[in-house]
Amino acid sequence: MLPSILVLTLSLSLAACGGGETGGGKEDTGGKGETTQATASSAASYVLPGEEVYPEGIAYRPETGEFFVGSTTDGTVFRDIVGGGEAETFLEPGGDGRSTAVGMKVDDQGRLFIAGGDTGRIFVYSSDTGDLIRALETPESEMTFINDVAVTPNGDAYFTDSMRPTLFRVPSTPDGEVGEAEPWLDFEGTPIEYQEGFNLNGIVASEDGRYLIVTQSNTGSLYRIDTQSREVAELDLGGEAVQGDGMLLDGLTLYAVRGQDGTVVPVELSEDFASGEVGEEFADSSFARPTTIAKYDNRLLVVNSQFDRRESGESPELPFTVSDIEIP
Repeated sequence: MLPSILVLTLSLSLAACGGGETGGGKEDTGGKGETTQATASSAASYVLPGEEVYPEGIAYRPETGEFFVGSTTDGTVFRDIVGGGEAETFLEPGGDGRSTAVGMKVDDQGRLFIAGGDTGRIFVYSSDTGDLIRALETPESEMTFINDVAVTPNGDAYFTDSMRPTLFRVPSTPDGEVGEAEPWLDFEGTPIEYQEGFNLNGIVASEDGRYLIVTQSNTGSLYRIDTQSREVAELDLGGEAVQGDGMLLDGLTLYAVRGQDGTVVPVELSEDFASGEVGEEFADSSFARPTTIAKYDNRLLVVNSQFDRRESGESPELPFTVSDIEIP
């Protein structure tokens, strides 16, 4: 039984100055444009037990109201329920060679897909029992970071690699089983050019599975990938940059988490997913270097990684949390 105590926190209101910017003004988006920052009204927090969690990915299962969050430190996967409080350990640290857990998604069959980061591995579990369904290897490489995953309606799962210019696919077999991990798309010769640093990061799929949208963190660009033709095209954002981490696609509204300034950036996409208009970014005082999001009702579950504290050698502010905010 999961706890049912909510840890409620009120977010701070920002003065309406200069269009609602925070800090010293508008965010520098790499010369591609500016957006105005607003603040969400209130938040609830879900506690992740542990002193070195540094969470990253989240997966929401609408059929049960459960959500799953992974630790990048030791691969622990936590489970909680909307309206719950402190999460419970769902998958023990290090199990099945899962030394880290990054992006994750639950498909319509209740299978939990987990990106294995610098291990180059992919894990698939039953979100009901926690039983391992498949542990998959990608081709050996000196540099790899399997980062995020999107699942299409036919059961295929697509994984980004932030270090290798390859999109991996775990297909659903004709009998509905989980297939082998395969290099599905080589980005050499496409508009996506890998550079120094973290490249492809968040990935989402359109409702019909025709298109994938990926973000390249180190350039700020978004790209559309056609799952039928494998054609890659950069989205026209009118000169704006997103510089996203994890993303969520809700119909034609894309939400991208921008961890470096602790905001969520909405983008209204065209019906063909070829272009988009960057909207007003928003934040909440409960955010702590957010990485990714999931949605239920009119609310967002936001993972607070505190990666900035780990990178600087500072101790984390305990407890680690997931924020639950209303969409402005």
